[in-house]
Amino acid sequence: MNAFGRPATASFMAATAAFPDGKDTPRAFLERRLETIAAREPVVQAWVVLNEEGAREAADASAARWRAGRPFSPIDGMPIGIKDLIATKDMPTQMGCAAYRGHFPKHDAAPVQALRAAGAIILGKTVTTELGMSEPGPTTNPLNPGHTPGGSSSGSAAAVAAGMVPAAIGTQVGGSIIRPASYCGNVALKPTQGAINRGERQGLSQATAGVHANAPEDMWQVATEIVRRVGGDPGMPGLFGPPTVPAAIRPARLIVMESEGYAMLDDGSLAAFEGILRQLRDAGVEILRRGDHPLIEAFERSIADAKAMTNEICAFENLSAMRSLLEQFPDGVSERMKRRHAVGEEMSLEQYRGRLLQREMARHHMAALAPLADGLIAPASPGPAPAWAGDVPGQPLNPRPTGDIAYNAATSALGVPAVTVPLTTVRGLPMGIQLIGQQHMDARATGLARWLLENLQPVSV
Repeated sequence: MNAFGRPATASFMAATAAFPDGKDTPRAFLERRLETIAAREPVVQAWVVLNEEGAREAADASAARWRAGRPFSPIDGMPIGIKDLIATKDMPTQMGCAAYRGHFPKHDAAPVQALRAAGAIILGKTVTTELGMSEPGPTTNPLNPGHTPGGSSSGSAAAVAAGMVPAAIGTQVGGSIIRPASYCGNVALKPTQGAINRGERQGLSQATAGVHANAPEDMWQVATEIVRRVGGDPGMPGLFGPPTVPAAIRPARLIVMESEGYAMLDDGSLAAFEGILRQLRDAGVEILRRGDHPLIEAFERSIADAKAMTNEICAFENLSAMRSLLEQFPDGVSERMKRRHAVGEEMSLEQYRGRLLQREMARHHMAALAPLADGLIAPASPGPAPAWAGDVPGQPLNPRPTGDIAYNAATSALGVPAVTVPLTTVRGLPMGIQLIGQQHMDARATGLARWLLENLQPVSV
């Protein structure tokens, strides 16, 4: 077990060293993960559907390629989970929504096409919240089943944290990759907006595909293998960086991003974060805060209501799709989803344009910080995973059943890369630390995060 009370699992990239001579094989690696799934899935409930037979066939084919010295890529044979918002030709895509029960497009979305071409094993579909929004699925936190794993990439985060797969694909509009990674103790990449091809999921201007993993080398390799084959979103240049995980980069100066989350940190969470900052200072890293430079203060003011900005942009952009869905399946979506839709129905085009202008200005303020520091640092969530046992009958719906996006909405709106690493534990549960870079500086943000992971001691409060 590691410092976060979860199984200590070697990275897939490390395991491949034993594949060419048969000391280990993709099939044996897969079977170990299937054993973990059999043991833990009844409680964790990370999966909607598994394709074990297809996975075994793919693992055997991968093993033959490794023996012949002709693997398709460094991730050939890696078992991967796919968030159930993303289409797969051999499994249904039901999006956590009753209206899509039994929905089976029978084609692969772009990132899945790329993963198969790289030799990765598409093991199954992981649980998502309803349509990637607020209504939670059945997944529990692998470290404490009484707590949420986060959302909307709940199953992807939990499957990785439980040791079921070394990596899984998630998506984020507000906080759906970084927050679950924080709660479950994963590393994760929420890349520059559009840096990883989303396939057909182009309807929301902040939607982003990303990767959960046990190790930075697995995280980066999955991301770069996708982009190498299908690029980024249409009109976007895709992920920049080396073909293997970027080297660790020691920061000289980091800016603390407070956003809306700082006021929400309880004493333990604040102490844990300050413990990380103290180690950075002891290592000679200069830490800047909002009072240290007018550009930082201007930036913080520009993201002061990033949650509302993100929620309103998303609600307005979802209008037509939700109208069609409700017309066809009036009882096929949750009450939470209907309330989110009502926010969009109440917005005017002028309000939407105002939020877009606000977002653009915030992006200018973010870009202005580039000369001041190597990147930004913040908690990846405003504390550890909150307890969640479901809504109480007769009581108002919990507005945030999968946790709060206060530390994620800003980076989603800014379209910048964020990488989270498990470096703090609060009351026995992880709280991730995120490193944030400028647009298209994903490799640099990954290098900074890797340096922290390799050089700082975990803080437990």
